[in-house]
Amino acid sequence: MRRILASAVSVLLASVSLALAPSASAAASTTSTPAALALPNGAPDISLAEVQTHLSRLATIASSNGGNRCTGRSGYRASVDYVRSVLAATGYAVTEQAFSTNSGISYNLIAELPGADPSRVIMVGGHLDGVCAGPGINDNGTGSAAILTVARTFASLGFRPPVTIRFAWWGAEEQGLLGSRYYVNTLSSAERSRIRAYLNFDMIGSPNPGYFVYNDDSRGAAIRDILVTYFTTIGITPQYTYAGGRSDHGPFISAGIPTGGTFSGAEEIKTAAQAALWGGTAGRAFDPCYHRSCDNLSNVNSAALERHANAISYVLWELLRRSSGASVFETFVNAADYSILDRGRVESPITV
Repeated sequence: MRRILASAVSVLLASVSLALAPSASAAASTTSTPAALALPNGAPDISLAEVQTHLSRLATIASSNGGNRCTGRSGYRASVDYVRSVLAATGYAVTEQAFSTNSGISYNLIAELPGADPSRVIMVGGHLDGVCAGPGINDNGTGSAAILTVARTFASLGFRPPVTIRFAWWGAEEQGLLGSRYYVNTLSSAERSRIRAYLNFDMIGSPNPGYFVYNDDSRGAAIRDILVTYFTTIGITPQYTYAGGRSDHGPFISAGIPTGGTFSGAEEIKTAAQAALWGGTAGRAFDPCYHRSCDNLSNVNSAALERHANAISYVLWELLRRSSGASVFETFVNAADYSILDRGRVESPITV
């Protein structure tokens, strides 16, 4: 995350609707309901262990490449290769988008889970690069690893979502949102219009964590309210943060695409009121190792990381549900008896 101060408030704004209404030709896809749908709205529970596995791999990459994963250096290239290999092994077709920076060539990675209605896309993204001063594990290994786990989890469900889900890992965010800006600027107007929402996750495991929800885009008020509902449901009172120029949702805001996301805090100081809400230490930064060499695996709060990772799943699932006008998974029951031979005759209804 770039070093621009952000403020938090707790004043609700009026909600606005996302342009996610299904087209006349679109129909919700169906499959059996997976057993692992455990979040309050039925979304998949995201494995903290898997997020931590990817995070550990990014830490090893930094350690093996001069202690960082910054644009133009081998640590960033190795990070791109790692994420790409995991996505490919999961079955995703991955697009690598190269662009120029003052530090050399950088790369965005894009992967899609095709939807029943290809005219609508929900994007989930965060930056993969870090600063050159350290390994960049909270900033933004946490967001990158969580998005990768969400992408794998949703692919494992074996369903066709009602709209296309597009996952993105941005390059050169730390140099001024260069990767996401390049991506948005190279989209045709028709391609921009397909993107109905962009969800951004940048720093979600801060060691003295906060629970912030983006509130800097009036078009994304519906996204904001879903995220507030998620945190409230799990017993956390979130606060709003205004970070439009600070992370990769900024170019999407400028393009008129509804945005939203969560944030666990950076160099700002946690207040006594925030410590009373969320625990942790008042008078100390949310992330004392922000943009420093100590931003390593020990600089991550696992409880915050798990909650924010599940926020990604929760909001994405809810947007899919709203886009289809029904549950993402639908169950059909055969009312007629069906004979099954199993050491005799067993009659049972079958759920398809």
